Amino acid sequence: MRVLYRGPIILNRPGRPREQVGADVAAGRADMEALSVMALANPDLIERLRTGAPLNAARPALFYARGGAEVYTDYLALAVA
Repeated sequence: MRVLYRGPIILNRPGRPREQVGADVAAGRADMEALSVMALANPDLIERLRTGAPLNAARPALFYARGGAEVYTDYLALAVA
């Protein structure tokens, strides 16, 4: 891909295990990795990855405002999880 495109490359690999986060950047395949569902389900994702804390299970109904009572900010933060 880098041969054909000289700009920044952002890869998104849905379902990637947390142990593999950063592998594409480390291997030179990408400049950045999108964390997609991990980020949507864990508003404090950076702290969770840094400390090895468990991740919240994704609840797709909360990903985007759909008029319900629960929204993205209703995921438990690490301090209260």
